[in-house]
Amino acid sequence: MSQSLSLMYVHLVFHIGNKSVSIQPTDSARLYSYISGILKEKECFPVRIGGMPDHVHILFVLSKNIALADLVREVKRSSTTWLKTNTYYKNFKWQTGYGAFSTSVAAYQRVIRYIDNQAIHHQKKSFKEEYLQILRESGVEYNEDYLWND
Repeated sequence: MSQSLSLMYVHLVFHIGNKSVSIQPTDSARLYSYISGILKEKECFPVRIGGMPDHVHILFVLSKNIALADLVREVKRSSTTWLKTNTYYKNFKWQTGYGAFSTSVAAYQRVIRYIDNQAIHHQKKSFKEEYLQILRESGVEYNEDYLWND
């Protein structure tokens, strides 16, 4: 083939560190915009970013020119540095790990709705319950002993 083509939708989820301050609701839109800029800089197309004060959901198209782990590392590093310019976030950190799940073209609208309705989901279930459900539904094997340690 003379051309490399790909279209990979990724639903990325990560949580703040156990001893971190939460993301203030007044700062979340700016944080999501900042993360969107990081994705674009890395040739990834942000579809939807949302979350709660303790975690973020990102749906994006992964560029064929970057490894997922490298992208996640850059998103977390850069957004942490940016947040720490505000003294409230001087002790901010993201958890060490993350969850990344492929999403089909046919199903990505469902993921958009899911991200948009985070506040509704979390009236009924915690992040831990939500994350375990995503892992089960995605068929990801995991050891719960390692999920919640930073």
